[in-house]
Amino acid sequence: MKAIFKNILFTFSVTALGCTTAFAQNKPAKTTPTEKDFYRIVTVPVPEGIELEVGGMAKMPNGDLGVATRRGDIYIIQNPYQLNGTLPYYKKFASGLHEILGLAYFQGNFYCVQRGELTKLIDKNGDGKADVYETVYAWQVSGNYHEYSYGPVVTPEGKMMVNLNVGFDNEWWRGKSLVPWRAWCLEISPDGTMKPFATGFRSPAGQGLVDGKYFYAENQGDWVGSGYIMQLDRGDFAMHPAGLRWAADPASPVKVRTEDIYSRVNPRFNDPEGKIEDRDPNRPFKTLAEVSGEIKKGYKTPAVWLPHGVMGNSTSALTQIPNNADWGPFAGQVLVGDQAQSRINRVFLEKVKGLDQGAAFAFREGFESGVMRLEWGADQSLFVGQTSRGWGSTGQKIFGLERLVWSKKTPFEMKAVRAMPDGFEIEFTQPVNKQAAADPDAYNITGFTYKYHPVYGSQTIREKNHIVNAAIVSEDGLRVRLVADSLREKYVHEIKLDKKIVSADSAYNVLHPVAYYTLNNIPDGAKLNVPKRKAKMAHDMSTMNMGTTTQATAKAETATKGAAALKKNQLTKPAAWTKIDQTINLGTVPGLKYDTKELKVKAGSKVKLTFNNNDDMPHNFVVVPEGQAIAVGELGSKLGLQAVKLSYIANTPKILFNTTLVGPGSSQTIYFVAPKAGKYTYVCTVPGHYYVMTGTLIVE
Repeated sequence: MKAIFKNILFTFSVTALGCTTAFAQNKPAKTTPTEKDFYRIVTVPVPEGIELEVGGMAKMPNGDLGVATRRGDIYIIQNPYQLNGTLPYYKKFASGLHEILGLAYFQGNFYCVQRGELTKLIDKNGDGKADVYETVYAWQVSGNYHEYSYGPVVTPEGKMMVNLNVGFDNEWWRGKSLVPWRAWCLEISPDGTMKPFATGFRSPAGQGLVDGKYFYAENQGDWVGSGYIMQLDRGDFAMHPAGLRWAADPASPVKVRTEDIYSRVNPRFNDPEGKIEDRDPNRPFKTLAEVSGEIKKGYKTPAVWLPHGVMGNSTSALTQIPNNADWGPFAGQVLVGDQAQSRINRVFLEKVKGLDQGAAFAFREGFESGVMRLEWGADQSLFVGQTSRGWGSTGQKIFGLERLVWSKKTPFEMKAVRAMPDGFEIEFTQPVNKQAAADPDAYNITGFTYKYHPVYGSQTIREKNHIVNAAIVSEDGLRVRLVADSLREKYVHEIKLDKKIVSADSAYNVLHPVAYYTLNNIPDGAKLNVPKRKAKMAHDMSTMNMGTTTQATAKAETATKGAAALKKNQLTKPAAWTKIDQTINLGTVPGLKYDTKELKVKAGSKVKLTFNNNDDMPHNFVVVPEGQAIAVGELGSKLGLQAVKLSYIANTPKILFNTTLVGPGSSQTIYFVAPKAGKYTYVCTVPGHYYVMTGTLIVE
């Protein structure tokens, strides 16, 4: 296969990007430092005409960057660092490939994963263009759109790891392995030998090596309560049961079977094709940890959960920070991208009783599109390849390529959180104010977990506030040991620091004051003998008004006057209604869209609206005053752990009426009285969605 290639050289002015906030390390800051003061984003210019929707990236030995796109092209970018203000140079290396979602450079050649095969690309004559497209190994595809394929990641042994998505059939929200080895990790040798390695995948978009061990990143969906990262060994079963369809194959190293899952999740839910409604309400679905504890055949739980809606919505790439001081104080830790929220999170890992576990922290937001791939450059900067792919993202561009550069300033952060026999130890990047840090009331620890069930995602369940009995500061001020009651294994623990926790000179607050620690095992060892404390008075965040009084708020309150007797989420026809004036059916279409962009009703009319979610992810329907969609969406994004439980709907009068989150293949009917004449916006307030998933309600 040959293609027409072009060398692309372009010219336009380059603006130097720099840190905009100046401050001294040991004096109170004139302005509060932000993420950009420590890790700045530098745009890599993309020539006009190139749709660089990044699906894969690989650094070449000479420092050039190979970039693959989901549209099937591979470019070699020379001088992607823009040295001395000069521009990068793009050269097309290959084209005509099918949705590339991974790229590696190994032994002088590029390897990429297309939809249905691992391909070796050979430049025989050294002219910078692929002459041979060689199939290393091909797998079956059913043709379903969701059968994405990712990789390869090359292991220290020279094996290539490839991850395969589930597909959908008639029930497009219920992941299935429609053809052999879908929802599996495949280990492929350069000679084309394939060995099934592990299964339990749903949408394993991220993969990488951490200290030479193979990790992957998963996305929320059916059977998957939230995104996470997990270390995989041969024969492991991760979470999603679709791939177990092939577990009895002689080539399979996996010992878990389909019946192990369905018989243990709920005694009445034994049919893999059964309906969710068959569940026994008196015997609720168990958590992943409970089921995995009963199955001792390679069943794994995540190393670190990334709470959905809080740390992101669509987990993507992962990469380990180089083990040196060239990129700040977090050497050896892991960065994990998120496509929907256009951000990168940071993960500290430790091993306790043989299992990986650790803490997740926010790290850097503000990328121009959805973060999909990460690759280290020759200068220790981090290339961030991006695409919205029609899914939407908080970064509003369709695609992007940027670099993340350390400013050589050290942020005041929680560097690490470690499990202790009786709580946690927080290590800081700089000494803390000892007096403030020694106050137990400056810390809040909340434990929670997720349901393990065939429904799309999960709200947090079994929340428990753990009393901090003592906060003991180390002599150097770099560590604080928190002694806490009744921590639970296999639970996630949110650790929040109060604003009173400041640096030793009282100049700075902690940049990111929340950590999410996945406690798979509590370590052995001596517990500190400290007195017990009484629980603090808790605040009910669900009753707090997350909005502010503005002209739009007043307008919303006026618009709904006369309909105050109805709930915003009125699910039953009001008893006083003798008739319904108007019935509306609204659905969804792929690409974060409602199937109708404009609805018309008469002012004061009694309306019955049914929202049918035909997509493969949850959505809601929220009506707000015109121009308030993003503001209301941002309020929903700030609900923290309660975000999913509250359907990303903040308690604000800017919302006139709404559905709650409606899962894939489900519907919800609400009743409302149309407000006064004018134009209003209906929006899905799921993070990332509210920028694009909108429509107009015209009230006549």
